[in-house]
Amino acid sequence: MSAPMSFDPRVWTAHAHAKVNLHLGVAEPREDGFHELATVFQSLSIHDVVTLEEVGGPTGASSSASRVLSLEVDGPYALGVPADSSNLAWRAVDLVASRLREKFGPRDLPQVALYLTKGIPAAGGMAGGSADCAAALRLADRCFSQYYTMDTLGEDELMGLAAQLGSDVPFTLMGGTALGTGRGEQLTPMISRGSYAWAFISSHEGLSTPAVFAKLDELRAAGRGVGPSMDTTAVGQALMSGKAQRLAGALANDLQAAAVSLRPDLRKTLKAGKAAGALCGIVSGSGPTCAFLCEDEGIAADVVSQVTVEIPKTRGFVATGPAAGAVLV
Repeated sequence: MSAPMSFDPRVWTAHAHAKVNLHLGVAEPREDGFHELATVFQSLSIHDVVTLEEVGGPTGASSSASRVLSLEVDGPYALGVPADSSNLAWRAVDLVASRLREKFGPRDLPQVALYLTKGIPAAGGMAGGSADCAAALRLADRCFSQYYTMDTLGEDELMGLAAQLGSDVPFTLMGGTALGTGRGEQLTPMISRGSYAWAFISSHEGLSTPAVFAKLDELRAAGRGVGPSMDTTAVGQALMSGKAQRLAGALANDLQAAAVSLRPDLRKTLKAGKAAGALCGIVSGSGPTCAFLCEDEGIAADVVSQVTVEIPKTRGFVATGPAAGAVLV
């Protein structure tokens, strides 16, 4: 990464942590088209690295052009991630700039370059895009606020912007463990004792979240869908116990049947993970990544090794939770 010699570059980096849904209850569609959710999020140690670099001086207080000059994506899960203004991270930077100008008045703001190193599977049900977006919110806030005689926007403002950008963005900004209601953006922190070890198996082909929700509606209309599972009491009590075995018995995902209907090969993955020693396996979010809760990280590593050999075109990794949200490093 480099900048013109005439400009003193400033570079900031953040870690954008993935999430797993320990419980995902999905009600019927609302009038606005979204489904009412009752979900328990937990952040994970696996993360993307998001870097923001100033690549030129301020371009004028009245400029309405995007503050993002370029976006580059690399890393093991870079394939298929957009590197243009359709990327949520790009949109997050411009939203912060717009909000600062709206709240505190016009200022000369620089253009920036974004760099995403993808360690989270794309379109895998682990909120990788939302996590990058959350990290970009923090980075842009840190970068642009220096052009005002003020501190950063603050957590409440950033959470409000996050909710505008996507249902999972507020949680990936916050991290930890939380109950998500509404479309998932209304968060209540939850107690989670201990640490949990996971084996994740990602697929070579992603799944569209809207397609999975639509399939769930279709299955329910045909009398074949599950749920809605809106009671999160069991998973909340399991988290307070700190026992992985108890949490394994409380995991639930209303979207799993729909994801498996669209991708029948996931049945074999779920079966293989359990046979390899996992306590329990579920589809992560809307899939197709499968999450296996294990007794410890050693067993999780064994699950990854065995399943990726048994199931072609899969990759695996071990992660622990809970972890942080989007954090500057």
